[in-house]
Amino acid sequence: MTAPFDFAPLLAPNTPPPAVKWSGFPKYNFIGGHNDAKHLPVDALVEAATTVLRREGHTLATYGLNSGPLGYRPLREFLAAKLKRHAAIDCSPDEILITSGSMQGLELVNSLLLAKGDTVLVEQETYGGALTKLTRLGVNTIGIPLDNEGLRLDALKAKLAELKQKSIKPKYIYTIPTVQNPTGAIMGEARRAELLKIAAEHGIMIFEDECYSDLIWSGQRPRSLYAMAGGEGVIHIGSFSKSIAPALRVGYIVAKWDVLSRILALKQDAGSGALEQMVLAEFCRQHFAEHVPKLASALAGKLQTLREALAEQFGTSAEFGDPPGGIYLWIKLPDNVDTTKLAQAALAAGVSLNPGPEWSTNKDYARCRLRLCFANPEPETIKQGVAVLAEVCRREFGVPLRSANVEPT
Repeated sequence: MTAPFDFAPLLAPNTPPPAVKWSGFPKYNFIGGHNDAKHLPVDALVEAATTVLRREGHTLATYGLNSGPLGYRPLREFLAAKLKRHAAIDCSPDEILITSGSMQGLELVNSLLLAKGDTVLVEQETYGGALTKLTRLGVNTIGIPLDNEGLRLDALKAKLAELKQKSIKPKYIYTIPTVQNPTGAIMGEARRAELLKIAAEHGIMIFEDECYSDLIWSGQRPRSLYAMAGGEGVIHIGSFSKSIAPALRVGYIVAKWDVLSRILALKQDAGSGALEQMVLAEFCRQHFAEHVPKLASALAGKLQTLREALAEQFGTSAEFGDPPGGIYLWIKLPDNVDTTKLAQAALAAGVSLNPGPEWSTNKDYARCRLRLCFANPEPETIKQGVAVLAEVCRREFGVPLRSANVEPT
């Protein structure tokens, strides 16, 4: 019998641990960016796929679909109009690059701007995937505390002054100003204007992530930072993952051509998935405007189901807000709860959750916090999952003292 080949000595430095084999979703799945399956517009997507393939399927014989390396032009044309209407962004289709999800957008911007040892500023609580990528790049990532309107500018100014004294100039400020991940905060326009002013004074680029901005219950939002800056000194990324379907893996970057041309030169993948772009363009042209409000309404209902279940099962042991949009709820449990340990015990009971330290630069602050995604489970599943989570939390950490739906003896 041949001995297994030992490839461990060949691994590159800082290779992450091996992935765990997937064995299916847990019964109560509150992690990731999964969306509402019942509101996935399957029939309309099937119709769009059939229509666009019959009309333009022959273009699949060439890289770029006769649209060039920026991506399928009808999709970029839809985005230019949608961004103008939704976020006040005035850009041409040739200032939009289609990417394989917003994650590729993050990687491309990082590849353009960052080297090992560079410094970036991020929101203290932020997208865990962004933090992971910055760590692997060997970048000094500094978190700026948040309040109920997002990035705290007093803390930002203090940190910039401190760094200036050390002759350190951050490469960019990464922010999720419209439905922040994980807190759900929306930065007001006055604060956005001040943030732009601060960044300009220090000569720092702003990296604006708007992956959740379509999912606002009211449908109303401030102008994007990119729009307010006229595109100067700002790179903007977005995605169809939350508004249509995460598995399609279609995102985009918006930037002035002098910046976008540099990013395009780094995108050496022969183009993002062509069929997905074609189908999305055909679907969105006819259905996007009516689809998104229906999805947002369903998600708003699920959020309230989750909030009510947490109040019933945890009482005052769980603290949380009422986000104006998105798919996540950020929750604080009592200080003695370690949510990393809780996540392991909960998973054994069929409940998956995101422990707070994975979404924060301040691990101690986030130790007792967690993020729950409410978009995918049905309302009754949300209720059952929260009840199981409360029982695990009670068993492992003694809180809540008892479930609110159990009469005292």
